[in-house]
Amino acid sequence: MTSKPAYQNLELQPIAGKWREGRAGRNLDVTDPFTGESLLKLPMASREDLDEAFRSAQQAQTEWAAMGPSARGQVMRRAVEIFDERKDEIVSWLIREAGSTRIKAEIEWGSARAITLESASLPGRVHGRILPSDVPNKESRVYRAPLGVVGVISPWNFPLHLSARSVSPALALGNAVVIKPASDTPVTGGLLLAHIFEEAGLPAGVLSVLVGAGSEIGDAFVEHPVPSFISFTGSTPVGRNIGRIASGGEHLKHVALELGGNSPFVVLADADVDAAVNAAVVGKFLHQGQICMAINRIIVEAPLLEEFTQRFVERVKTLAYGDPSKPGTVVGPVINAKQLDGLKTKVATALEEGASQLVGGEAQGNVMPPHVFGNVTPDMEIAREEIFGPLVGIQSARDADHALELANSSEYGLSSAVFTQDISRGVQFAQRIRAGMTHINDMPVNDEPNAPFGGEKNSGLGRFNGDWAIEEFTTDHWITVQHAPRPYPF
Repeated sequence: MTSKPAYQNLELQPIAGKWREGRAGRNLDVTDPFTGESLLKLPMASREDLDEAFRSAQQAQTEWAAMGPSARGQVMRRAVEIFDERKDEIVSWLIREAGSTRIKAEIEWGSARAITLESASLPGRVHGRILPSDVPNKESRVYRAPLGVVGVISPWNFPLHLSARSVSPALALGNAVVIKPASDTPVTGGLLLAHIFEEAGLPAGVLSVLVGAGSEIGDAFVEHPVPSFISFTGSTPVGRNIGRIASGGEHLKHVALELGGNSPFVVLADADVDAAVNAAVVGKFLHQGQICMAINRIIVEAPLLEEFTQRFVERVKTLAYGDPSKPGTVVGPVINAKQLDGLKTKVATALEEGASQLVGGEAQGNVMPPHVFGNVTPDMEIAREEIFGPLVGIQSARDADHALELANSSEYGLSSAVFTQDISRGVQFAQRIRAGMTHINDMPVNDEPNAPFGGEKNSGLGRFNGDWAIEEFTTDHWITVQHAPRPYPF
């Protein structure tokens, strides 16, 4: 795909406009979750590095915003070209560092590229307003301006895209950005993006990456006085803590929180079973189920339960698992041993609570084969909690109303899906699901750069993508002009 030499010196971090080692005095060993191979040792960032990055971003942001929409859009378009030129390099890192199968890595590369391309159009889509005024001779204007400095905390599951989803629009709209990527994926979650944008012409200091321990710089990242906005994607407990710090600390800030999910996949009695099975297999097992939108609960109306379960189990048993670099592999490794241990515990708990194992197998290294459970009830842990792995349970619903009740019986409300051949009925059903996103006759794993992405309930706050990104990453400034003296009451 490219003849360019691969990016070098990935043990260095772009901090305040310079590529250098972090000063924490400790190294992070970045490993391949499938082979266990050490990919690089990276000196970690300290609180001193964090402060330097934010202060530099604050200084660089003013000049970057003043460059104007065309110049910022051109940097975004050049970044898209670099995504194309370096596709093989990017995909390779996603496979080796994040344990992505080649299928998932290609999807993630495409998603990150797409949001960057969408972001190229954002500078020209920012609009102010002229408002009517009751005050004689007053002109009332509303300007939209960048927030200033945006802090991005990204996860390990879709590290490239879930960083780019905030970084690209925030930069395009004139903000500076500091990224704290997950420690499992510092390269794909931050360092590659920094190299890409530097190559695309982004001025030094506008984008910094801090790879550091959450225990050392996590809270400080949110508490720091410079960033006016924190974009976080990750677990609900960590998101709650970030929300508390951002709203209750000395320096109040805007937040966008994309948190946990427990996506219901509802199959009504009139559904196309083959179509539903095909969607369920991909919606559950893409990237080993390590996706916030992944199917967590399959809910099937009773008349179709036996047929759907049989066909679903047959399909799942054919899925190839193992080496993520092989083109045909569907299920690769989970991110680390801790995640694997948690999944093993979930399997044991499901069996203890009375679920029937329909598909299973022993883990090989960090690769857990697909697991399917029947006779699942809504009180079981496998139904109540987010799984984030290649496990799924099937629940039976008496009728459509019961299916809706089961779908809504969760503290989460990110994505969801319903299968029915009656589209009007499907829309009515979807409107009654308490979620930020619902897809009719498709899987819940959907993300398009011009459509609002976000959740309800404990799945988060705010929306990403398109016009919703403009709302998130800019602020309104009301300015009036009094063209002639006005009368005052005293």
